[in-house]
Amino acid sequence: MDGFESNDGVILIAATNRPDVLDPALLRPGRFDRRVVVARPDVRGREEILQVHTKKIPVSDDVDLSVVARATPGFSGADLANLVNEAALLAAREDKKKVEREDKKKVEADDFEIAKDKVLMGVERKSMIISDEEKKNTAYHEAGHALVAYLEPHADPVHKVTIIPRGMALGLTQQLPVDDRHSYNRQYLDAMLAVLMGGRAAEELFMGHLTTGAGNDIERATELARKMVCEWGMSERMGPLAFGKREEQIFLGREIAQHRDYSEKTAIEIDGEVHAIISNAYERARQHLDGHREALVRIAESLLERETIDSEEVKMLVDNRTLPPMKKAAVMRSAERSGPAPAGEPEAPAGPAPVMGGPHPQPSS
Repeated sequence: MDGFESNDGVILIAATNRPDVLDPALLRPGRFDRRVVVARPDVRGREEILQVHTKKIPVSDDVDLSVVARATPGFSGADLANLVNEAALLAAREDKKKVEREDKKKVEADDFEIAKDKVLMGVERKSMIISDEEKKNTAYHEAGHALVAYLEPHADPVHKVTIIPRGMALGLTQQLPVDDRHSYNRQYLDAMLAVLMGGRAAEELFMGHLTTGAGNDIERATELARKMVCEWGMSERMGPLAFGKREEQIFLGREIAQHRDYSEKTAIEIDGEVHAIISNAYERARQHLDGHREALVRIAESLLERETIDSEEVKMLVDNRTLPPMKKAAVMRSAERSGPAPAGEPEAPAGPAPVMGGPHPQPSS
């Protein structure tokens, strides 16, 4: 690599997820001068990755990998491998057998759906017991997230709402984007802030009190609003300027300090803009919920009864239509959880997609 010897036929390949901290000497012509960016796969790439990982497992005829690929935006190759593995484990655990020539267990579409929820939202903590009052609070919190997400035209569609504890959250509202997103406009970010504020607004309007369950929502909303002002120039008052320079520890790969390159007066103005953006989002969420009180009550009561509802069921509840009978598996799961049932809270675009939360010991989404 010194440029004096030909070394024909020798190719050096290296990989890093922190190209910003590489020594410039490594990147000079004749050294590592060609870069190949490996981004997260698009829908076509996800389908091809799924085909690779499902070659060695028996898959039922009702599984359409193109549908699974469209339902997993933001998943990396490792996420998809984990999804297939979880679906196969679930099928084996449930001992699902088809009468085939080889009598092999088949992985069905429902297995992929349950595995996707596990990868996105975490493992269900079925043994956790929560009081009826806390469960009710969680149901209204998650119903607030779900209803605001449904009513906001620029928000990602609701995928699933649950008050079954997963990971450190007591409940989750999962959203999935329709398409892969590579940039975000102001309308989308405002809608995301309103959805984040929906849980706290629902608690205030319908429960008459505030809980620590909205802590993670508030933290995420504050961080997002500050980025809108300081990094993305989305504040009319502050203009298209960037404020603050990050100083990162190279080896730990985490931000440890932020250099202030602006005055104290500007800092006060930034805080005021962040406060105004979040306050506007909170007011939007309150208006949505106040104008659709009956719909929110229906969603919350359905969560208390069923524990989990999907996007179609949310739409039916908002339209004041009767939900279909619970599936047998869901009924059995609810029966297993007799007595004080679990409650919930959420997580963003987390992992691959945004998750909003309700009351939980440690905030999520």
